[in-house]
Amino acid sequence: MTATSDVQTPNTGTILNPATGEVAGQVQWTDPVQIPAIADGLRSAQREWEQRGAKGRAKTLARFAVWLGDHRDEIEDLLIAETGKSKTDAVQEVPLLIMILSYVIKTMDKALAPERRPAPMAMLAIKKIAVHYRPRPVVGIIAPWNYPVANAMMDAIGALAAGCAVLLKPSERTPLTAELLCRGWRESGGPEVLALAQGAREVSEAVIDNVDYVQFTGSSATGIKVMERAARRLTPVSLELGGKDPMIVLEDADVDLAAHAAVWGAMFNAGQTCVSVERVYVLEPVYDRFVEAVLRDVKELQVGAGEGKHFGALINDDQLAITERHVRDALAAGARALTGGKRTEGPGSFYPPTVLVDVDHSMACMTEETFGPTLPIMKVATVEEAIRLANASTYGLSASVFSGDTARARDVALQLECGAVNINDVITNLMCTTAPMGGWKTSGIGARFGGADGIRKFCRQETVVTPRTNVGAGGNYYHNSLKALARMNRMLTKSALSRPRRTAK
Repeated sequence: MTATSDVQTPNTGTILNPATGEVAGQVQWTDPVQIPAIADGLRSAQREWEQRGAKGRAKTLARFAVWLGDHRDEIEDLLIAETGKSKTDAVQEVPLLIMILSYVIKTMDKALAPERRPAPMAMLAIKKIAVHYRPRPVVGIIAPWNYPVANAMMDAIGALAAGCAVLLKPSERTPLTAELLCRGWRESGGPEVLALAQGAREVSEAVIDNVDYVQFTGSSATGIKVMERAARRLTPVSLELGGKDPMIVLEDADVDLAAHAAVWGAMFNAGQTCVSVERVYVLEPVYDRFVEAVLRDVKELQVGAGEGKHFGALINDDQLAITERHVRDALAAGARALTGGKRTEGPGSFYPPTVLVDVDHSMACMTEETFGPTLPIMKVATVEEAIRLANASTYGLSASVFSGDTARARDVALQLECGAVNINDVITNLMCTTAPMGGWKTSGIGARFGGADGIRKFCRQETVVTPRTNVGAGGNYYHNSLKALARMNRMLTKSALSRPRRTAK
């Protein structure tokens, strides 16, 4: 990673629609040298924001939620222009954000309330012990391009609720939507605790160097670099990284439901979703029926940007090239493409929905994150083989299991090495804001959401010990007599060695 002082940042950039090549808008790039001053300004504004308390901050967040609803069409139009998404995919983001806001607004006061803790020994019963949650002054959010609305703001909401200021660095591929969202924050009466840093790697480095907490969403390789950079200042990080999410279809599954789920889970947003279905393991007795049902669904899909299409373009030709390589290499190694298989002719970064069979783990399409509209399907003989292959990955973000017996599916789920498992569904864990969403292995560190933890993660814990009475205070201080110190020592020893009370059955 280069030093920020050596980087020459252009003043403006032009953002192109990957579906049409047309200009979506212009962006003013941030000079990395300006980042320390931006962070200092946020740190100053954060003090008043914290002092508003949870109830005061909730009122501002509620006004922002109303603004999002009122400007939904404007946001979605820009989203489509910036990413080449279909309307079907674009309409998911604002409602998800409003849902998260609604949940956080209702729970933030309780989540941030001081927690009473019991005395660890009888002699400390004269003390009141409370844990307070104090916001980290400035949270840096480095967001990806695949969901410019949801991924930019879903973490920002928790940080703002906690009382932090937020320095948002959207992807340089999708910077326009972030500017619209920040405008909405100001227009809804939000204070100067949300700021943008626009740019690429050198701007990200400057953000990491000047914030008190980093939330990064992106590739595992970049996540490692983010963590290395943050470690220089011991800045804590939360990393939501790549995935190669498996789907297991047992022989007693509802085959039609599983096929519908696999197609939607693999093709939604052109496969550019961290928890998309990236590989499927199907038990031999239902394999042929499953493949047939998948083909039936895939042949109905309409690819294109905007209205009336199922999914749109990939974000750019670089991402399309990864998809092309995975498919090309799989075909060369003996796989078959039952649909698609090569880039769509004409303008735009489009790739058709591609179903691959006769695949195995020697192929990149089964081991590397594709992030494209492909669906590799592998036949397996036993449940044990499906579990072993699902776990044979450096990734561990999420997974899904389909079975007519939910208890059996749960048993399989608890043998999978990942942060979340959906039974008889896909991707749903993304909407379960009461539960943590995080990855194992190289899929990340920490988690987003998780109920109260999704807000508290942006806080530092501060323990405050308050006397109930002054009686006994200073019993082990040096100014006491040797007899008093000996008596205190006996009390400590007795208290520490006493048997714990039995709890009532």
